[in-house]
Amino acid sequence: MTFFEGFLSTPEALDATSDRSFVAAMLRFEAALVRAQARAGLISEEAAQSIVGTCKVELFDVARIVRDSGRAGSAAIPLVKALKETVGLFNPAAVADTHRGSTSQDVIDTAAALVTRPVLDLVVADTRRILDALLDLAGRHADDPVLARTLGQPGSVTSFGWKCAQWAAPLARGLLRLRAAAAPALAVQLGGAVGTQAQLGGKGPEIVALMAADLGLAAPDAPWHTQRDVWVALGCEIGILVGSLGKIATDLALMGQYEVRELAEPSEPGRGGSSAMPHKRNPVGAMVALAAAKRAPQRVAGLLAAMPQEHERALGAWQAELAEWPQLLLSAHGAARALASAVPGLQVDTARMRANLDTLRAELPAAAADEWFDPALARHAGDLARAQVARLRAALAGLQAPGGA
Repeated sequence: MTFFEGFLSTPEALDATSDRSFVAAMLRFEAALVRAQARAGLISEEAAQSIVGTCKVELFDVARIVRDSGRAGSAAIPLVKALKETVGLFNPAAVADTHRGSTSQDVIDTAAALVTRPVLDLVVADTRRILDALLDLAGRHADDPVLARTLGQPGSVTSFGWKCAQWAAPLARGLLRLRAAAAPALAVQLGGAVGTQAQLGGKGPEIVALMAADLGLAAPDAPWHTQRDVWVALGCEIGILVGSLGKIATDLALMGQYEVRELAEPSEPGRGGSSAMPHKRNPVGAMVALAAAKRAPQRVAGLLAAMPQEHERALGAWQAELAEWPQLLLSAHGAARALASAVPGLQVDTARMRANLDTLRAELPAAAADEWFDPALARHAGDLARAQVARLRAALAGLQAPGGA
């Protein structure tokens, strides 16, 4: 993490994607692997218990593993070396059964899924808070007229409730797609050296199923070392959700400009102040979400660019993908949390909305004003808002986070 990334994400996401969390996830893979192999009869229960008892992150020098990974070419290589050394201190006979039938990418891909799941749960929870707040606002302000803007210029009249319902719709669709994409993508990876599970004695599918149940992940039909479509599809859905959050942030910022003053983010000590101008009230929630929306497309592009991978194991492309993934997760939760802190407490000035409409009406010829600012247009938009809210609430009934929380 660089100096400026901290305030663009959240402590929870930063912790979940930290070096220590990733090493802990790799150790969870190793523990699940030997538990499954013992149940399948490939190794002894005694060996499995020795290895599982050693798979505790506090026993390992995380900084050293990270430091040595550059020279080794993979973070898994120094980890497995340290794991075998530690297992050997307690049960030398179990060293040969440590990491059996697995390869570095198996460890890291499965750990990436394990690390991703709690961040996605956070993203979904905060996005749902935004969505619920928008649906409430849409119902409350269904009939409140507001000026619609097209091409950056004043248009006709709409209703603020309809704007809120329109902001909510992409979030609802995004959450539903995210759940669908996460179900197969958060999966165990276990293929061995070339993806054939050759060292697992024909019990590869059984072991994968046991590990999936143990870790709470999906059991894929086959190893996916260089078949990245399902995994990258999840990344694309995350990027689209960030873009939808950025769209809302853009409108909030524009409607909160001093000259417009139709909306304002909630105010509290330490939030949105200026170091030089005490009269300023900066829309910090919108700002952070917009920053994420500027950064996420590059992360998604990196994932897509890494998809053409060589043969059965990639040389460089997979490694590049690994570096992009946590940055995308950090941006996603940064955007969701920022708007979740702003939208539920959004201050809506309906009087100012009407005043802005009236100012424009007064400047137009009477015929044009009567046509484009007929109160019936706002009422029609209100009817659309109520219908949209009902559809979205029905579509979201029973929605759970990707991790099943």
